[in-house]
Amino acid sequence: MMDTQQGSADPLLSVSDLRLTFSTGFGGWFGNRRHVRAVDGISFDVQRGEVLGIVGESSCGKSSVAKSILNIHPPTSGRIIFDGEDLVTLNARAWRDMRREIQYVFQDPLGALDPRMTVLSQVIEPLIIHSIGNTGERTKQAHELLEAVGLLAESHDKFPHELSGGQRQRVVLARALILKPRLLICDEPVSALDVSIQAQVIQLLEELKTSFDLTIMFISHDLSLVRYFCDTIVVMYLGRIVESGPIDEVFANPRHPYTQALISSIPVPDPTHKRDAIILQGEPPSSFDPPAGCHFHPRCGLQIAHCLSVYPDLDPVGQSGQFVACHVVQGREREQ
Repeated sequence: MMDTQQGSADPLLSVSDLRLTFSTGFGGWFGNRRHVRAVDGISFDVQRGEVLGIVGESSCGKSSVAKSILNIHPPTSGRIIFDGEDLVTLNARAWRDMRREIQYVFQDPLGALDPRMTVLSQVIEPLIIHSIGNTGERTKQAHELLEAVGLLAESHDKFPHELSGGQRQRVVLARALILKPRLLICDEPVSALDVSIQAQVIQLLEELKTSFDLTIMFISHDLSLVRYFCDTIVVMYLGRIVESGPIDEVFANPRHPYTQALISSIPVPDPTHKRDAIILQGEPPSSFDPPAGCHFHPRCGLQIAHCLSVYPDLDPVGQSGQFVACHVVQGREREQ
């Protein structure tokens, strides 16, 4: 049985058995230190030039995966191979150089920007940190990139509080792209924006992906955006991957009960089209005390005895490139 999603021979990013555990305060006056497995042994590949979407409920580990890849939260164990180099083994000096190759777009653009610096200064700053170009060259590059992301010259000398949410997110994108990274990790990049502005930013990301030859990890809870923008998808639940595969295949034929529930809840713009939403019972279990066996079994209508004690491996199902962690689905596949 397999526990990894196998991609092509040479992915840009390959994550293998990644784990991230946080230690928290003591439980009660005399309790032991508590631990939460934010990421619990996940594996996936990101192919060159693709957009990989990572979805799931809040606190399922989506952002923790991104921050482990960037060493913001160093992983507890596992391997993260970027273009043949293991990021887990890098020292601080090597990470300084690697950050030119991998950039992060945060969820809150206002919080990600320095309120005391102008737009132009913030886009120039990464070039100064990495000693790229002289003053004139840096200024020219920053102006050109800001215009490329749709910010006119009159905005370049403004401060973040003087801009709209969409404009601030464009500044964040420009600052990330000024170093010409190969991998862009977008962590809920449009969730704080109005719907009309979301569409503009997603369209901009599509254009930038082509013009800058980007590979993108796109973390979101909005499945409609993920379906439109991404090539492949990873569905997470309580720190683990429950399903992954090509975006069209997963949306057309979701196999895992959790994926089915997520997709059934997507709003349909046609009022004449009726869809029976799958309502999950109960709340997600606590990360401090996850259920034994399959973490999803307390909310699953398909559970069998095996689900209560053994966590299923992430195995391929069918010929579509989908991988599913579900005893029931895997049992059906074997019977066919």
